[in-house]
Amino acid sequence: MSVKGNFRSLCLLVMDKIKSDIESGLLRPGERLPAESILSKQLGVSRATLREALRLLEEEKIVLRRHGVGTFINTRPVFSGGIGELFSVTDAIEREGQKPGTTLLYSGFAEPGEDERKRLSLNAGEGVLTVERIRTADGEPVVYCIDKIPAHFMPEGYRKECESIFELLENVSGVRIAYAVAHIEPIGYSEKVSSLLQCDPKTALLLLKQIHYDESERAVLYSHNYFRADKFHFHVVRRRP
Repeated sequence: MSVKGNFRSLCLLVMDKIKSDIESGLLRPGERLPAESILSKQLGVSRATLREALRLLEEEKIVLRRHGVGTFINTRPVFSGGIGELFSVTDAIEREGQKPGTTLLYSGFAEPGEDERKRLSLNAGEGVLTVERIRTADGEPVVYCIDKIPAHFMPEGYRKECESIFELLENVSGVRIAYAVAHIEPIGYSEKVSSLLQCDPKTALLLLKQIHYDESERAVLYSHNYFRADKFHFHVVRRRP
């Protein structure tokens, strides 16, 4: 590629070239690009033009730039969904044609902490069922889940009747989750979670804290779900009022 033109058009051409090479398989997810001095010569553009193109590609999440290390093709998220649509992790995995699985780490009853008591609107003396699981897709760990459920909804404890907590609540207690209020928090390396999900320390994580409500406006589930950011991508549609 050797071209002439204004700065903006050259940046767009470089971006299109790199995107095309990714789509054709010439550049693979996770692959490091050549050094800027080499890549600019290969593409026939100045290093300033290349840097701007890479900056724009980074904004689009096409590449990842690591200071002192290099520029890498971003690993494409396997699972994608609108954050405005409420679906279980099981649903997300099955939509992509993969087999959901569960590794149970812990389940048991306990006195709720102040946070759980507030989020789940619990009265004095009411306990919670805590369930910790690793969710897998075709055997690969992709989400670490911590679910808190008011004990009276599941008095016999967690039973792995089905992969989805949503379905389990409905089957056991007739509780149907209608909507959830979610808070999304991007986090970096976590010694515990990154190890459980068997991901590289450089792999980012997305934490979704959600309070789920049933059709009677009762808080029935408080969850902390840690998603591998290289596997999951969430988007939101915003409309003008």
